[in-house]
Amino acid sequence: MQSGNPALNKNTFLDAASGAVVTRSDDAMTINGTVNKTGLLLLLVLVGAFVSWSRFSGPDSLPTIMPLVLGGCIGGLVLGLVTVFKKTWAAVAEGLFIGALSAIFEMRYPGIVIQAVGLTFGTMAAMLLAYRSGLIRATEKFKLGVVAATGGILLLYVANFAMGFFGHSMGFINGSSMLGIGFSAVVVVIAALNLILDFDLIETGAQSGAPKYMEWYGAFALVVTLVWLYLELLRLLSKLQSRN
Repeated sequence: MQSGNPALNKNTFLDAASGAVVTRSDDAMTINGTVNKTGLLLLLVLVGAFVSWSRFSGPDSLPTIMPLVLGGCIGGLVLGLVTVFKKTWAAVAEGLFIGALSAIFEMRYPGIVIQAVGLTFGTMAAMLLAYRSGLIRATEKFKLGVVAATGGILLLYVANFAMGFFGHSMGFINGSSMLGIGFSAVVVVIAALNLILDFDLIETGAQSGAPKYMEWYGAFALVVTLVWLYLELLRLLSKLQSRN
């Protein structure tokens, strides 16, 4: 099993102590349990987003809201790395980050947030339907391709961030040129395909009798992918609207 999502990997669904899967059904991971925990984490993201969104009242409030953007981003990353202990807090931190960032985008492009939210959940529904119907199969080649593409995007973002310290950047990443729009569209597609990997790993974990607590890992992985997809859609929509 492979996933481009750092919250999941091929050993995620092995019992941490014995390296074996759980055989008792009461202690085993289920898809319904993962869905319920995903709903809870999304609710926590929404709570965090509401807190930071409510503190934004226009350009004058930027000095107040920027610490939430940075704190939410860094906090979500740090807590995500120790997700075995702080999954719920990581969800709240992610909410603070996307709520503050969404408020800034909404100020500049009114209506963009509801469009991005609708497209995010619409994409998730479409990917789930494609996965369940067998239209898209998580074969080993498919997984390898998506993981490689995700890693390539991550390296580009890291390189662009590092270049920023020297006053340079890759213009197509944030620019609204046709190349920039095309790049964002490709990233959105890769983020959406990561949902297929998450669905496959969760289903595999449930079928193999993974430990019950692994439902939290599966739920957190889905939330991470959805947040990434939402942010990339927000970026793509902003590029498109900036050309109008």
